[in-house]
Amino acid sequence: MTNIPIRDAATVIVHRLIGDQVHVLMGQRGAKAAFMPNKFVFPGGAVDPGDAQVSLAGDLSALNTDRLKEASDSDVAHALAVAAIRELWEETGLALGIQRPWNGVAEDWQTFAARGVQPCAEALQFVFRAITPKGRPRRFDARFFLVPSSAIAGDLDDFSAASDELSHLQWVSLQEARSLNLPFITEVVLAEIATADPRAAPASVPFFSNNDEESLFLRLHGSTQQDHKDHANR
Repeated sequence: MTNIPIRDAATVIVHRLIGDQVHVLMGQRGAKAAFMPNKFVFPGGAVDPGDAQVSLAGDLSALNTDRLKEASDSDVAHALAVAAIRELWEETGLALGIQRPWNGVAEDWQTFAARGVQPCAEALQFVFRAITPKGRPRRFDARFFLVPSSAIAGDLDDFSAASDELSHLQWVSLQEARSLNLPFITEVVLAEIATADPRAAPASVPFFSNNDEESLFLRLHGSTQQDHKDHANR
């Protein structure tokens, strides 16, 4: 089988308290999708070449940036943050940012800017990383970001500007989400965030590293600590 290139990607887990339960925003991929057809997933996708050049009203925290740099061949932290905001907008129509006029906007961000919002990454919390195993039709080095719904500018239930990439967009409680048709890695991420404090940075970030030789489970701490490596149970 031809080697499939691994693309950097960002996934966004927007969480919201409805009643006394935490809900997350999910949608369903199409039946004819080349990657994970019919699965319920969080919004997200691959980094585009232009993402690194997009300015932000606020950047990722230093800790998040350090953790994103760990075990990476290049510094793609800023591009990943932009990709997370862009993919959330494209797939759900929700704008992560602050109410502020945005001038000199690239063509593919015009509709976002028309909302009177400038993208801001300050609320994004890096919580998980996973590389798609070998043998899949597409492979991604996906970084998962948790973000509170309070960081969204506008109506949280207005999906009118969403593309048709995800259907059945909905806020799902963490308990209900586990019963959906989920990819394996999404199940793992849900289990991880269900026991975490969404208001605080995790002590470390889980990383499922699936290279061509073996699958490893790592913990990303930031620049001040070492990774702990164990063979992943897969």
